[in-house]
Amino acid sequence: MPHSDKELDKLRRQIDKIDERVLALLNERAGASQKIGREKAKRGGEIFAASREQQILTRLAEVNKGPLPEEAVEEIFCAVINNCRLLQKKLAIAYFGPEATFTHQAAIRQFGRAAEYRPVKTIADVFDEVEKGRADYGVVPIENSTEGVVNHTLDMFMASDLVICAEREDAISQCLMASQESLKAIKTVYSHPHALAQCRRWLETHLRGAALHEAASTADAAAQAALDPGVAAVAGPMAAEMYNLKILASHIEDSRHNVTRFLIIGKKMASPSGRDKTSLLISVKDRVGALHDLLSTFKEAGLNLTKIESRPTKKKAWEYVFFIDLEGHVSDAPIKRTLERLEKECAFLKVLGSFPRGD
Repeated sequence: MPHSDKELDKLRRQIDKIDERVLALLNERAGASQKIGREKAKRGGEIFAASREQQILTRLAEVNKGPLPEEAVEEIFCAVINNCRLLQKKLAIAYFGPEATFTHQAAIRQFGRAAEYRPVKTIADVFDEVEKGRADYGVVPIENSTEGVVNHTLDMFMASDLVICAEREDAISQCLMASQESLKAIKTVYSHPHALAQCRRWLETHLRGAALHEAASTADAAAQAALDPGVAAVAGPMAAEMYNLKILASHIEDSRHNVTRFLIIGKKMASPSGRDKTSLLISVKDRVGALHDLLSTFKEAGLNLTKIESRPTKKKAWEYVFFIDLEGHVSDAPIKRTLERLEKECAFLKVLGSFPRGD
């Protein structure tokens, strides 16, 4: 055997031994996770602990010395966390469906492939499934970096008692897919209106003569493409896999910074993680300077607002509520003092949740 082959064989045996140690440690971790699950069951604790999971990933990123990059470490340990959580309980997750949409993809990234997933037709249905206990958590889109907020999700928080347990920000990469491999054969393109808008320049350049039709979702568009070789869909890679379609072009979104923010909703608020965000729903009293005074209150407390969005209350004409995101956890002293002050000055105030930042 040549020297090079002997050296390669030696290194492979070394990797085999390392893999066995890694496997033993993973099973040791799994055993500890099962014990934690039993303790949570005794105390009525939540199986999904977003703050603790974030702390694990943050600490590992800090101690990682390579050569594995931070992204690889996070991907590996997210899989470890998801599978160890599964040993405690198989969670039921409702999401704004159908299957193979970007919301479905976000749910899988958050909870792992082995969770029980329940696609539902509307965002209201996601809230309903969790409120009635048919699902442990729900996943809904809240905003896209190019298309703006999902107003229906905002509106649902006005009446629901559910809270935001976690958030995630996922890069959205759109693909053109069809049942055959010829771009010239495409006469019609289907997709969700937001997806078509995100890829408008690419479609005008490469499929100028094709008719664009709106679909209820990117997954529905993929289903249409599977039925007709002259039809293409704009959707994510997961849809191509599910409907056995060929990807004709990847990354066709006009903006390379196309990100969608998703919310994980449940019944209990997350504990502090050290890098948190709090979401509020506030209605100000109808008087001159009310909004200015509201914003000044946050400034005086040294609190950084990351988002403010207004929505009509739908109860009275020209009456609005404000959805506000700020850095920090509701248990932080500056935020507690500020909320106590605002409760006296505002017509309505509701904490929608404190949760680890998803950026």
